[in-house]
Amino acid sequence: MEHWPIGMAIVMGLLLCGVPISLSLAGVGLVGVASIIGWTPALSLLGSAFFDNGRDYSLSVLPLFLMMGNFVVQSGIAEELYKSAYAWLRHRKGGLATATVIACGAFSSVCGSSMATAATMTRIALPSMRKFGYPDQLSTASIAAGGTLGILIPPSVILVFYGIMTQQDIGKLFLAGLIPGVLGVLFYSIAVRISIKWQGLDLPVEPKLPLRDRLAALKGTLGALILFAFVMGGIYLGVFTPTESAGMGAGGALLLVVLSGRFTIEGLFQVLLDTMKTTAMMFFILFGALTFTNYVNMSGMTNDIQSFLSTFGTTPMMTILVILCIYLVLGCVLESLSMIMLTVPVFYPIVAAQGFDLIWFGIFVVMVTEISYITPPVGMNAFVLRSVVPDVRLGTIFKGLGPFVAMDVLRVGLLTALPGLVLLLAHTAG
Repeated sequence: MEHWPIGMAIVMGLLLCGVPISLSLAGVGLVGVASIIGWTPALSLLGSAFFDNGRDYSLSVLPLFLMMGNFVVQSGIAEELYKSAYAWLRHRKGGLATATVIACGAFSSVCGSSMATAATMTRIALPSMRKFGYPDQLSTASIAAGGTLGILIPPSVILVFYGIMTQQDIGKLFLAGLIPGVLGVLFYSIAVRISIKWQGLDLPVEPKLPLRDRLAALKGTLGALILFAFVMGGIYLGVFTPTESAGMGAGGALLLVVLSGRFTIEGLFQVLLDTMKTTAMMFFILFGALTFTNYVNMSGMTNDIQSFLSTFGTTPMMTILVILCIYLVLGCVLESLSMIMLTVPVFYPIVAAQGFDLIWFGIFVVMVTEISYITPPVGMNAFVLRSVVPDVRLGTIFKGLGPFVAMDVLRVGLLTALPGLVLLLAHTAG
């Protein structure tokens, strides 16, 4: 009798009980492998997962991009992005909320973290929206939804994890995330308009600024735009490897801090300390997931799940729809990183056998995971907002997120039907 269902149940139980995901995956993976091949080879595989991967040069992309994001947060560029977006949209109804979504997308492109984006933009955008009479339901929803773009628009830590676990080119994953990320900004802007109609809001507008003033407002964002173009352009043209681009990006972000006048020795040490702590946590999670992958491969789990999926139909698209439903259910009880680490080792061999491009599947997984950031009961971005502004109830935030979730589902459907939109830049890269 196959025992992998017991292993999966134990992992889920440990995660729901609050056990760290790294310990849950590594522990169950070790015991599961030992039950199949014995303790001595199982311990050898465990050591290999941690030691050999820990020496892998390509993994240095993770701390370097984390450092880049920490420097960008310190530089104060988020406030400049928000001011610039609002200068162009202030004359439109709901312009502040739309500017927030656009600023979140732009900030994500040099930050790479959804929760950092949500926390930073909450402090910047929410006071302005409250000042102009925007209800908390719309204000917090636009920030929480806009923040989800942090795990899709490159550089994305989640895409780095996916690339390592599935042995896919991280640079191509970053390029593949660009068009879906831009569509995310567009669809969320539409969701803002839907929310205004749905709630019957009569929001104030300001006079349209002259073109000269709007162009002048872009001056403060040039640093972020140049940094993003430098990092992603280098990858696209084949000038940098992803690891080299991460190093250049970290150096460029440090230069932004210096030019902004916010550089201090104390701030530098804080960035290095935060990067070190996050890197250690991420590495333990990744190595635990790789240990769990060994168990998945040995237990026959992939073949059994593939047989199960075939009961819903033999077409590849039906497989994707079933996987989508599984992710939507898991998103209600697991946070995004746990969900990806638990499911990707199981699903990616199945979709590869069905003929799907694994670069496309990586973006599909991240987009579906984005939804889990803004759906109850474990919508992490909603909890981030709640921690920054404790006077706003979680129910208020989740209630306003309805149109944004609908736009996410629509975007997933569009890019599933038209995978070429995802793969366009990745397949033309130098």
